[in-house]
Amino acid sequence: MATIKPFRAIRPTRAIVGLVAARSYQSYTIEEREARMDYNPYSFLHIVNPGYKYDQVITGDERYKLVRNRYLEFKEDGIFIQDESPSLYIYKIVNRYGEEFNGIIAATSAKDYKDNIIRKHEDTFEKREQTFKNYLKTVGFNAEPVLLTYPDNQTIASIIKETQKKHAEFEFTMTYRDTHYLWKLEDKVAISKIQKEFEKMKAIYIADGHHRSASSYLLYEDKKEGNPNFDEKASYNFFMSYLIPESDLVIHDFNRLIKDLNGLTKEKFLIRLDSVYRIENKGRVPYKPSKPHHFSMYLDGEFYSLYLRKARYNSQTALDDLDAEVLYKTILKPILGIDDLRNNDRISYVNGRHEMITIKTSVDSGEFRVGFGMCPATIQQIKSIADEGLTMPPKSTYILPKLRSGITIYEF
Repeated sequence: MATIKPFRAIRPTRAIVGLVAARSYQSYTIEEREARMDYNPYSFLHIVNPGYKYDQVITGDERYKLVRNRYLEFKEDGIFIQDESPSLYIYKIVNRYGEEFNGIIAATSAKDYKDNIIRKHEDTFEKREQTFKNYLKTVGFNAEPVLLTYPDNQTIASIIKETQKKHAEFEFTMTYRDTHYLWKLEDKVAISKIQKEFEKMKAIYIADGHHRSASSYLLYEDKKEGNPNFDEKASYNFFMSYLIPESDLVIHDFNRLIKDLNGLTKEKFLIRLDSVYRIENKGRVPYKPSKPHHFSMYLDGEFYSLYLRKARYNSQTALDDLDAEVLYKTILKPILGIDDLRNNDRISYVNGRHEMITIKTSVDSGEFRVGFGMCPATIQQIKSIADEGLTMPPKSTYILPKLRSGITIYEF
Protein backbone atom coordinates (compact mmCIF):
# COMPACT_ATOMS: atom_id res chain seq x y z
CA MET A 1 0.00 0.00 0.00
CA ALA A 2 1.84 3.08 -1.27
CA THR A 3 1.28 6.40 0.49
CA ILE A 4 1.42 9.79 -1.20
CA LYS A 5 0.27 13.11 0.19
CA PRO A 6 -0.22 16.68 -1.02
CA PHE A 7 2.00 19.45 0.33
CA ARG A 8 2.38 23.22 0.21
CA ALA A 9 5.21 23.66 -2.27
CA ILE A 10 7.69 26.50 -2.17
CA ARG A 11 7.93 27.64 -5.80
CA PRO A 12 9.52 30.37 -7.89
CA THR A 13 7.20 33.00 -9.23
CA ARG A 14 5.89 32.36 -12.71
CA ALA A 15 7.97 35.16 -14.23
CA ILE A 16 11.35 33.73 -13.25
CA VAL A 17 10.85 29.96 -12.85
CA GLY A 18 12.87 29.27 -16.02
CA LEU A 19 15.77 31.27 -14.57
CA VAL A 20 15.63 29.52 -11.19
CA ALA A 21 15.40 25.90 -12.41
CA ALA A 22 18.75 24.12 -12.68
CA ARG A 23 20.12 20.70 -13.52
CA SER A 24 21.80 18.71 -10.78
CA TYR A 25 24.95 20.47 -9.56
CA GLN A 26 27.31 17.68 -10.69
CA SER A 27 26.02 17.67 -14.28
CA TYR A 28 27.63 21.03 -15.08
CA THR A 29 31.25 21.56 -15.96
CA ILE A 30 32.99 24.16 -13.80
CA GLU A 31 32.91 26.59 -16.73
CA GLU A 32 29.18 26.06 -17.34
CA ARG A 33 28.37 26.48 -13.67
CA GLU A 34 30.35 29.68 -13.31
CA ALA A 35 28.87 31.16 -16.49
CA ARG A 36 25.33 30.55 -15.26
CA MET A 37 26.09 32.02 -11.86
CA ASP A 38 27.92 35.02 -13.34
CA TYR A 39 24.95 36.06 -15.46
CA ASN A 40 21.88 34.66 -13.69
CA PRO A 41 21.32 35.84 -10.10
CA TYR A 42 18.13 33.73 -9.85
CA SER A 43 19.71 30.34 -10.60
CA PHE A 44 19.20 27.67 -7.96
CA LEU A 45 22.93 27.04 -8.34
CA HIS A 46 23.51 30.08 -6.10
CA ILE A 47 21.79 28.21 -3.28
CA VAL A 48 23.65 24.90 -3.62
CA ASN A 49 27.01 26.60 -4.31
CA PRO A 50 27.10 29.29 -1.61
CA GLY A 51 30.88 29.60 -1.73
CA TYR A 52 30.58 31.34 -5.09
CA LYS A 53 29.66 34.55 -3.29
CA TYR A 54 33.03 34.51 -1.50
CA ASP A 55 35.03 32.96 -4.34
CA GLN A 56 35.84 30.01 -2.10
CA VAL A 57 35.22 26.28 -2.04
CA ILE A 58 33.24 25.59 1.14
CA THR A 59 32.47 22.05 2.31
CA GLY A 60 30.82 20.11 5.10
CA ASP A 61 28.61 21.59 7.79
CA GLU A 62 29.72 25.13 6.96
CA ARG A 63 28.46 24.68 3.40
CA TYR A 64 25.16 23.19 4.55
CA LYS A 65 24.50 26.19 6.81
CA LEU A 66 25.27 28.60 3.99
CA VAL A 67 22.96 26.68 1.65
CA ARG A 68 20.24 27.20 4.24
CA ASN A 69 21.07 30.91 4.41
CA ARG A 70 20.94 31.35 0.63
CA TYR A 71 17.62 29.52 0.50
CA LEU A 72 16.13 31.80 3.16
CA GLU A 73 17.43 34.83 1.26
CA PHE A 74 15.60 33.66 -1.88
CA LYS A 75 12.42 33.43 0.18
CA GLU A 76 12.95 36.81 1.80
CA ASP A 77 13.55 38.41 -1.61
CA GLY A 78 10.29 37.02 -2.98
CA ILE A 79 11.99 34.72 -5.49
CA PHE A 80 10.23 31.82 -3.78
CA ILE A 81 6.62 31.83 -2.56
CA GLN A 82 4.62 29.13 -0.78
CA ASP A 83 1.27 27.82 -1.91
CA GLU A 84 -1.55 28.47 0.53
CA SER A 85 -3.14 25.02 0.46
CA PRO A 86 -1.70 21.48 0.14
CA SER A 87 -1.70 20.32 -3.46
CA LEU A 88 -0.51 17.58 -5.73
CA TYR A 89 1.40 18.96 -8.70
CA ILE A 90 0.76 17.59 -12.15
CA TYR A 91 4.01 17.91 -14.04
CA LYS A 92 4.77 17.39 -17.72
CA ILE A 93 8.10 17.45 -19.53
CA VAL A 94 8.48 17.38 -23.30
CA ASN A 95 12.14 16.97 -24.24
CA ARG A 96 13.94 17.95 -27.41
CA TYR A 97 13.54 14.42 -28.79
CA GLY A 98 9.76 14.68 -28.58
CA GLU A 99 9.50 12.31 -25.62
CA GLU A 100 6.73 13.27 -23.19
CA PHE A 101 6.52 12.54 -19.48
CA ASN A 102 3.39 13.08 -17.39
CA GLY A 103 3.25 12.54 -13.67
CA ILE A 104 2.59 13.79 -10.17
CA ILE A 105 4.88 15.60 -7.75
CA ALA A 106 3.90 14.53 -4.24
CA ALA A 107 5.30 13.73 -0.81
CA THR A 108 6.12 10.03 -0.45
CA SER A 109 6.69 8.03 2.70
CA ALA A 110 10.06 7.18 4.23
CA LYS A 111 8.29 4.35 6.04
CA ASP A 112 7.26 2.94 2.65
CA TYR A 113 10.96 2.90 1.75
CA LYS A 114 11.71 1.05 5.00
CA ASP A 115 8.89 -1.45 4.38
CA ASN A 116 10.02 -2.16 0.79
CA ILE A 117 6.90 -0.65 -0.73
CA ILE A 118 9.20 1.85 -2.41
CA ARG A 119 11.67 -0.56 -3.97
CA LYS A 120 15.23 0.01 -5.15
CA HIS A 121 17.34 -1.70 -7.81
CA GLU A 122 20.71 -0.02 -7.17
CA ASP A 123 23.20 -0.19 -4.33
CA THR A 124 23.95 2.97 -2.38
CA PHE A 125 27.12 4.07 -0.60
CA GLU A 126 26.73 4.37 3.16
CA LYS A 127 29.12 7.33 3.37
CA ARG A 128 27.18 9.21 0.69
CA GLU A 129 23.86 8.38 2.40
CA GLN A 130 25.12 9.78 5.72
CA THR A 131 26.57 12.88 4.07
CA PHE A 132 23.33 13.68 2.32
CA LYS A 133 21.30 12.94 5.45
CA ASN A 134 23.36 15.52 7.35
CA TYR A 135 22.82 17.94 4.48
CA LEU A 136 19.03 17.44 4.62
CA LYS A 137 19.02 17.79 8.40
CA THR A 138 20.64 21.23 8.13
CA VAL A 139 18.98 22.71 5.03
CA GLY A 140 15.48 21.38 5.81
CA PHE A 141 14.19 20.91 2.27
CA ASN A 142 14.08 18.72 -0.85
CA ALA A 143 14.62 20.71 -4.04
CA GLU A 144 14.82 17.89 -6.60
CA PRO A 145 12.24 15.11 -6.55
CA VAL A 146 13.12 11.44 -6.54
CA LEU A 147 11.90 9.78 -9.75
CA LEU A 148 9.47 6.96 -8.95
CA THR A 149 7.44 4.82 -11.33
CA TYR A 150 4.16 2.98 -10.85
CA PRO A 151 2.02 0.59 -12.95
CA ASP A 152 -0.11 2.39 -15.53
CA ASN A 153 -3.42 3.34 -13.96
CA GLN A 154 -6.41 4.61 -15.93
CA THR A 155 -8.00 6.50 -13.02
CA ILE A 156 -4.81 8.45 -12.31
CA ALA A 157 -4.21 9.05 -16.02
CA SER A 158 -7.72 10.47 -16.43
CA ILE A 159 -7.27 12.92 -13.55
CA ILE A 160 -3.90 14.02 -14.92
CA LYS A 161 -5.38 14.55 -18.38
CA GLU A 162 -8.37 16.48 -17.02
CA THR A 163 -6.13 18.73 -14.91
CA GLN A 164 -3.95 19.48 -17.93
CA LYS A 165 -6.92 21.01 -19.75
CA LYS A 166 -6.59 24.01 -17.43
CA HIS A 167 -4.12 26.85 -17.69
CA ALA A 168 -0.70 25.73 -16.41
CA GLU A 169 0.88 27.51 -13.45
CA PHE A 170 4.23 27.23 -15.22
CA GLU A 171 5.27 26.74 -18.82
CA PHE A 172 8.91 27.33 -19.68
CA THR A 173 11.69 25.95 -21.86
CA MET A 174 15.25 25.33 -20.68
CA THR A 175 18.41 25.83 -22.73
CA TYR A 176 18.44 22.06 -23.36
CA ARG A 177 15.14 22.66 -25.20
CA ASP A 178 13.11 20.68 -22.66
CA THR A 179 9.72 22.30 -22.02
CA HIS A 180 8.23 22.02 -18.54
CA TYR A 181 4.61 22.45 -17.46
CA LEU A 182 3.13 22.44 -13.96
CA TRP A 183 -0.49 22.45 -12.75
CA LYS A 184 -1.70 22.64 -9.17
CA LEU A 185 -4.25 19.99 -8.20
CA GLU A 186 -6.07 21.27 -5.11
CA ASP A 187 -9.41 19.47 -5.51
CA LYS A 188 -9.74 17.23 -2.45
CA VAL A 189 -11.97 14.70 -4.19
CA ALA A 190 -9.50 14.22 -7.05
CA ILE A 191 -6.57 14.03 -4.61
CA SER A 192 -8.39 11.39 -2.58
CA LYS A 193 -9.05 9.31 -5.71
CA ILE A 194 -5.38 9.38 -6.61
CA GLN A 195 -4.34 8.45 -3.08
CA LYS A 196 -6.75 5.49 -3.05
CA GLU A 197 -5.29 4.21 -6.33
CA PHE A 198 -1.80 4.33 -4.85
CA GLU A 199 -3.02 2.56 -1.73
CA LYS A 200 -3.98 -0.38 -3.96
CA MET A 201 -0.42 -0.72 -5.25
CA LYS A 202 1.74 -3.38 -3.68
CA ALA A 203 4.92 -1.56 -4.71
CA ILE A 204 6.29 1.44 -6.57
CA TYR A 205 9.85 1.63 -7.85
CA ILE A 206 12.76 4.06 -7.68
CA ALA A 207 13.84 4.94 -11.20
CA ASP A 208 16.37 7.61 -10.23
CA GLY A 209 17.36 9.01 -6.85
CA HIS A 210 18.44 6.01 -4.76
CA HIS A 211 20.77 8.02 -2.52
CA ARG A 212 18.21 10.77 -1.98
CA SER A 213 15.60 8.17 -0.98
CA ALA A 214 17.99 6.38 1.36
CA SER A 215 19.10 9.66 2.96
CA SER A 216 15.50 10.74 3.55
CA TYR A 217 14.84 7.42 5.23
CA LEU A 218 17.89 7.90 7.49
CA LEU A 219 16.60 11.35 8.43
CA TYR A 220 13.26 9.76 9.33
CA GLU A 221 15.05 7.22 11.55
CA ASP A 222 17.10 10.00 13.13
CA LYS A 223 13.98 11.96 14.04
CA LYS A 224 12.25 8.86 15.36
CA GLU A 225 15.05 7.50 17.53
CA GLY A 226 14.58 8.32 21.20
CA ASN A 227 11.78 10.78 20.45
CA PRO A 228 8.71 10.17 22.66
CA ASN A 229 6.82 12.88 20.73
CA PHE A 230 7.55 11.39 17.32
CA ASP A 231 4.73 12.14 14.90
CA GLU A 232 4.28 9.77 11.92
CA LYS A 233 2.48 12.56 10.03
CA ALA A 234 5.25 15.13 10.43
CA SER A 235 6.75 16.47 7.21
CA TYR A 236 10.20 14.96 7.89
CA ASN A 237 8.66 11.48 7.49
CA PHE A 238 8.18 12.18 3.78
CA PHE A 239 10.29 13.20 0.81
CA MET A 240 9.41 14.82 -2.49
CA SER A 241 8.98 12.54 -5.51
CA TYR A 242 7.91 12.75 -9.13
CA LEU A 243 5.75 9.71 -9.87
CA ILE A 244 5.25 8.70 -13.49
CA PRO A 245 3.58 5.63 -15.05
CA GLU A 246 5.84 2.85 -16.28
CA SER A 247 4.87 3.47 -19.90
CA ASP A 248 6.27 7.03 -19.69
CA LEU A 249 9.67 5.92 -18.46
CA VAL A 250 12.44 5.92 -21.09
CA ILE A 251 15.36 3.59 -20.37
CA HIS A 252 18.65 3.78 -22.24
CA ASP A 253 21.68 1.56 -21.91
CA PHE A 254 25.02 2.50 -20.37
CA ASN A 255 27.92 1.35 -22.55
CA ARG A 256 31.38 0.43 -21.28
CA LEU A 257 34.86 1.67 -22.19
CA ILE A 258 37.97 -0.18 -20.97
CA LYS A 259 41.48 1.28 -20.90
CA ASP A 260 43.46 -1.92 -21.60
CA LEU A 261 43.14 -5.64 -22.39
CA ASN A 262 44.52 -6.79 -19.03
CA GLY A 263 47.90 -7.72 -20.52
CA LEU A 264 46.42 -9.71 -23.40
CA THR A 265 47.22 -9.21 -27.07
CA LYS A 266 44.29 -8.54 -29.37
CA GLU A 267 44.53 -12.10 -30.70
CA LYS A 268 44.64 -13.71 -27.25
CA PHE A 269 41.73 -11.54 -26.14
CA LEU A 270 39.58 -12.63 -29.09
CA ILE A 271 40.43 -16.28 -28.43
CA ARG A 272 39.33 -15.90 -24.80
CA LEU A 273 36.09 -14.25 -25.98
CA ASP A 274 35.43 -17.07 -28.43
CA SER A 275 34.93 -19.53 -25.59
CA VAL A 276 31.82 -17.64 -24.45
CA TYR A 277 30.67 -15.72 -27.55
CA ARG A 278 30.14 -16.28 -31.24
CA ILE A 279 32.10 -13.41 -32.80
CA GLU A 280 31.49 -11.68 -36.12
CA ASN A 281 33.66 -8.88 -37.53
CA LYS A 282 31.34 -6.08 -38.76
CA GLY A 283 34.06 -3.81 -40.13
CA ARG A 284 34.26 -0.05 -39.71
CA VAL A 285 30.57 0.86 -39.82
CA PRO A 286 29.18 1.65 -36.32
CA TYR A 287 27.23 -1.35 -35.10
CA LYS A 288 24.66 -1.54 -32.30
CA PRO A 289 23.22 -4.73 -30.79
CA SER A 290 19.56 -5.51 -31.39
CA LYS A 291 18.51 -7.99 -28.70
CA PRO A 292 19.32 -9.15 -25.15
CA HIS A 293 22.55 -11.09 -24.57
CA HIS A 294 23.92 -9.63 -27.79
CA PHE A 295 26.74 -7.07 -27.55
CA SER A 296 28.71 -4.85 -29.86
CA MET A 297 32.45 -4.37 -29.42
CA TYR A 298 34.84 -1.84 -30.91
CA LEU A 299 38.50 -2.81 -31.01
CA ASP A 300 41.40 -1.66 -33.19
CA GLY A 301 39.27 0.28 -35.65
CA GLU A 302 36.64 -2.40 -36.19
CA PHE A 303 33.23 -3.28 -34.82
CA TYR A 304 32.29 -6.80 -33.76
CA SER A 305 29.05 -8.49 -32.80
CA LEU A 306 29.16 -10.82 -29.80
CA TYR A 307 26.43 -13.45 -29.43
CA LEU A 308 26.39 -15.18 -26.05
CA ARG A 309 26.83 -18.95 -26.20
CA LYS A 310 23.88 -19.80 -23.97
CA ALA A 311 25.24 -23.23 -23.13
CA ARG A 312 28.17 -21.48 -21.42
CA TYR A 313 26.07 -19.19 -19.21
CA ASN A 314 23.66 -20.12 -16.43
CA SER A 315 20.89 -17.73 -15.29
CA GLN A 316 19.38 -18.37 -11.86
CA THR A 317 18.03 -14.94 -10.91
CA ALA A 318 16.51 -11.91 -12.63
CA LEU A 319 19.87 -10.17 -12.17
CA ASP A 320 21.70 -12.91 -14.10
CA ASP A 321 19.60 -12.10 -17.18
CA LEU A 322 20.54 -8.41 -17.17
CA ASP A 323 22.97 -7.59 -20.00
CA ALA A 324 25.18 -5.44 -17.74
CA GLU A 325 25.56 -8.45 -15.41
CA VAL A 326 26.16 -10.85 -18.30
CA LEU A 327 28.94 -8.61 -19.63
CA TYR A 328 30.47 -8.36 -16.17
CA LYS A 329 30.38 -12.09 -15.47
CA THR A 330 31.63 -13.22 -18.90
CA ILE A 331 34.11 -10.53 -19.98
CA LEU A 332 34.84 -7.69 -17.57
CA LYS A 333 35.69 -9.81 -14.53
CA PRO A 334 37.11 -13.11 -15.85
CA ILE A 335 38.94 -11.81 -18.94
CA LEU A 336 39.66 -8.12 -18.33
CA GLY A 337 40.21 -8.45 -14.58
CA ILE A 338 37.74 -5.75 -13.53
CA ASP A 339 36.29 -7.05 -10.28
CA ASP A 340 35.08 -3.87 -8.57
CA LEU A 341 32.97 -1.89 -11.04
CA ARG A 342 32.56 1.03 -8.66
CA ASN A 343 36.17 1.70 -7.84
CA ASN A 344 38.25 0.57 -10.81
CA ASP A 345 39.62 3.46 -12.87
CA ARG A 346 40.18 1.18 -15.90
CA ILE A 347 36.48 1.30 -16.76
CA SER A 348 34.34 4.24 -17.83
CA TYR A 349 30.70 4.58 -18.89
CA VAL A 350 28.89 6.26 -21.78
CA ASN A 351 25.12 6.61 -21.61
CA GLY A 352 23.17 5.14 -24.50
CA ARG A 353 21.74 8.50 -25.48
CA HIS A 354 25.04 8.91 -27.34
CA GLU A 355 25.56 7.00 -30.59
CA MET A 356 28.08 4.17 -31.00
CA ILE A 357 30.33 6.70 -32.73
CA THR A 358 31.12 8.03 -29.24
CA ILE A 359 32.64 4.68 -28.31
CA LYS A 360 34.60 4.65 -31.57
CA THR A 361 35.94 8.16 -30.98
CA SER A 362 36.95 7.35 -27.40
CA VAL A 363 38.87 4.23 -28.44
CA ASP A 364 40.41 5.83 -31.53
CA SER A 365 41.76 8.65 -29.33
CA GLY A 366 43.93 6.13 -27.50
CA GLU A 367 42.38 6.86 -24.10
CA PHE A 368 40.60 3.48 -24.19
CA ARG A 369 41.48 0.14 -25.77
CA VAL A 370 38.06 -1.45 -26.24
CA GLY A 371 34.39 -0.47 -25.95
CA PHE A 372 31.20 -2.49 -25.51
CA GLY A 373 27.60 -1.60 -26.41
CA MET A 374 24.47 -3.36 -25.17
CA CYS A 375 20.70 -3.20 -25.30
CA PRO A 376 18.86 -1.22 -22.60
CA ALA A 377 17.23 -2.96 -19.66
CA THR A 378 13.44 -3.11 -19.57
CA ILE A 379 11.17 -1.86 -16.80
CA GLN A 380 10.14 -5.46 -16.16
CA GLN A 381 13.78 -6.43 -15.57
CA ILE A 382 14.23 -3.53 -13.18
CA LYS A 383 11.10 -4.50 -11.26
CA SER A 384 12.00 -8.20 -11.13
CA ILE A 385 15.47 -7.42 -9.78
CA ALA A 386 13.99 -5.08 -7.17
CA ASP A 387 11.30 -7.63 -6.23
CA GLU A 388 13.98 -10.27 -5.62
CA GLY A 389 15.84 -7.84 -3.36
CA LEU A 390 18.82 -7.73 -5.73
CA THR A 391 20.74 -4.75 -7.08
CA MET A 392 22.04 -3.96 -10.55
CA PRO A 393 25.68 -3.21 -11.37
CA PRO A 394 26.51 0.51 -11.40
CA LYS A 395 25.58 2.44 -14.53
CA SER A 396 23.21 -0.25 -15.81
CA THR A 397 20.53 2.19 -16.92
CA TYR A 398 20.25 5.77 -18.10
CA ILE A 399 16.69 6.74 -17.29
CA LEU A 400 14.64 9.67 -18.51
CA PRO A 401 13.26 12.11 -17.57
CA LYS A 402 16.09 13.98 -15.90
CA LEU A 403 14.61 16.39 -13.39
CA ARG A 404 15.45 19.98 -12.45
CA SER A 405 16.03 21.49 -9.03
CA GLY A 406 14.17 24.46 -7.61
CA ILE A 407 10.84 24.13 -9.44
CA THR A 408 8.99 22.78 -6.41
CA ILE A 409 10.53 22.60 -2.95
CA TYR A 410 9.35 20.44 -0.06
CA GLU A 411 10.16 21.75 3.42
CA PHE A 412 10.42 19.65 6.59
